[in-house]
Amino acid sequence: FLFFVVLLFCFPLRDCNFNTHSLTYIYTGLSKPVGLPGIHEFTAMGLLDGRMIDYYDSENQTKVPKQEWMREHFPADYWGKGTQSRRIKQQWFKVNIGILMERMRQNDSASPHVLQWMVRCEGETQPNGALRFVHGMSKYNYDGNDFLSFDDKSRVWVAPVKEALPSKTKWDNDQVLKEYTKGYLENECIDWLSKSVTSEQKQLKKAPPPDVYVFAKKSRVETNLTVTCLATGFYSKNIIVRIRRNGRVLTEDDGLSSSGVLPNNDETFQRRDHVEILKSDLSKFSCEVVHEATRVDVVKTWSKKLFLLSLLLIITLFLHKYSELLCIIYITAAAPVFQSSNTSVIILLGLHGGVKGHMSVM
Repeated sequence: FLFFVVLLFCFPLRDCNFNTHSLTYIYTGLSKPVGLPGIHEFTAMGLLDGRMIDYYDSENQTKVPKQEWMREHFPADYWGKGTQSRRIKQQWFKVNIGILMERMRQNDSASPHVLQWMVRCEGETQPNGALRFVHGMSKYNYDGNDFLSFDDKSRVWVAPVKEALPSKTKWDNDQVLKEYTKGYLENECIDWLSKSVTSEQKQLKKAPPPDVYVFAKKSRVETNLTVTCLATGFYSKNIIVRIRRNGRVLTEDDGLSSSGVLPNNDETFQRRDHVEILKSDLSKFSCEVVHEATRVDVVKTWSKKLFLLSLLLIITLFLHKYSELLCIIYITAAAPVFQSSNTSVIILLGLHGGVKGHMSVM
């Protein structure tokens, strides 16, 4: 049921476009409690570029920040006023769910019914840094189906189902409501979007750059290795990760897989891309990471040749440092396995306990 509630609204995130930002508010009301943890009769959340920035539910009845920069840059009265606004909307949802259930003859329904409202504005960054309105949306959804939406250009409400026609007629005749909705999307929402983006960017200046790693490990297929490019510990989530083979960017057609951007437990993010290769492949692989927020553009390389050279260097340094100890082990050991005349056997037995982690690929 939670899965159903969350996915009633699906909308594209513009994370790939650094010049476009969006502010979205999603309100969800249920006709009755469902008795499941984490699912409330009413919830409201704000999202900046798809990332939750504030939250309210009917159990706690307090609007709270979900990002540190929201807590730092927005005063106490903002949260007080926001809480009052959310409580009013909670009552509005309760009344209107009742109206819709009666209109659709669902008063005797044993199943809960869901009403959602999404308000969203998008702005494009101009050369002077200001945000220009490019798109707005005010849309209602009932029990998983589109119910009513506002056409910002025509200033009319659109009803895709006959049950919504009474609401459309009533709201189309309310000029104040139409003017307010259009004004909110094009002006007030953009103002809040601009304030939020500015506050987040101040936080970004303190944000750490991504840590970048490229490595290989055994694959489930005996003849293969998995080459992985990992970027972690970064904020914001906008990042470009590429794996190249001898300079050519690999794609899904080459077997490339990506975790996508995932959250860490400290409000930073990570992304892991990987591709399987043959153990015999001597190509040069590079991991390229671009993180515009922290001005990071880094390339790290991996190849079987480089790996073998690194491993040989480790072994050489180890032998140089512990050569006397190995000789003592060889002379004094009583186990038959040490009686081989093959020096490589003695060396590998001496190294096994100390550096087996570095040799796991072989």
